[in-house]
Amino acid sequence: MLKDKNWYQINNVEDIISPSLVVFPKRIEANIKLMIQIAGGTDSLRPHIKTHKIAEIINMQLNHGITKFKCATIAEAELLAKCGAQDILLAMQPIGVNIERFFELIEQYPNSSLSTIVDNEESIIKINSAALKKELVISLWLDINSGMNRTGIKPNNEATLLYQKIDLSSNLVAKGLHVYDGHIRESDFNLRKEICDKDFDLVLELKNMIELLGIKIQTIVAGGTPTFPIHVKRDDIEVSPGTSLLWDQRYAGAFKDLKFFHAAVLVGSIVSKPSEDLICLNLGHKSVASEMDFPRLKLLNMKNLKQVSHSEEHLVVECNGSDEYSVGTICYAIPTHICPTVPKYEKVLTVIDGEVTGDWKVAARDHSTK
Repeated sequence: MLKDKNWYQINNVEDIISPSLVVFPKRIEANIKLMIQIAGGTDSLRPHIKTHKIAEIINMQLNHGITKFKCATIAEAELLAKCGAQDILLAMQPIGVNIERFFELIEQYPNSSLSTIVDNEESIIKINSAALKKELVISLWLDINSGMNRTGIKPNNEATLLYQKIDLSSNLVAKGLHVYDGHIRESDFNLRKEICDKDFDLVLELKNMIELLGIKIQTIVAGGTPTFPIHVKRDDIEVSPGTSLLWDQRYAGAFKDLKFFHAAVLVGSIVSKPSEDLICLNLGHKSVASEMDFPRLKLLNMKNLKQVSHSEEHLVVECNGSDEYSVGTICYAIPTHICPTVPKYEKVLTVIDGEVTGDWKVAARDHSTK
């Protein structure tokens, strides 16, 4: 059933509001199992929830024995805590009011262990000061820039001193290093591994420098979906795949070595045929992630199409054989980038064996789950 070429088709699809995003729980289940298989068990897994932001998918992972998670927002951390996750890493350095919100979560959910990342001395001082006032001890990871140049501090002597600063702070615990390498996207696995290992050698050198100060690095949280099969072979590592749970066309096309199933599909419709060779679908910017060049989705049940223009509500495609499609025709599509597509929807529909079985709330799509 999972490998059926028409796996995405839905009975009575004409009754579904279009556009909608649907997910397939059996395929998500298979992806969780594959994730665990690649990781060699659950001990090294710390999956990211930024792709789905959905309680039911968190619970599916909990049922498979996964206890550690990673997230990008306070709302995602809150959702994980509500689901009873034991160990939650907020992998976005909290600033301003989010420091207070982070502390509120720690106080509200004492059965969950919450930690976060920092990459500068000012943040360390502010978080330690707030922890001192609240009589709390906060766990921090030092965020390392291994080449992505987005956040983090480069793995040099300054990073060594910064980690020591965390360790010496009165109300902080130095948990380890956080290293996200989302810039490594080579399709060829051997080349991807070569680049990943080369970048990570600098992280290991930093680890050794810190440990020469008498400070033990217990764990390094490393990688995303493309590199987690590489990192998981190392000692004292936790890995954080995320896109692997729902999968998308970008990763499916780029990483043939990763055999995850597509588990999220857009359902749209043809709303107009403005000329002989043009078809307009209702899958605009508000329905699918559009930060990348065309194609922004892969149409599963329509062929010979070229995406030519995109606006808020409309996607126009050029079609050589437009006569075979009529206004009202349902289209199924895989987003090129699933992560920013999901939060465009308040809820996703669930489909099992071709039947719509219910819906799941995208609970952490906003600033709060309330």
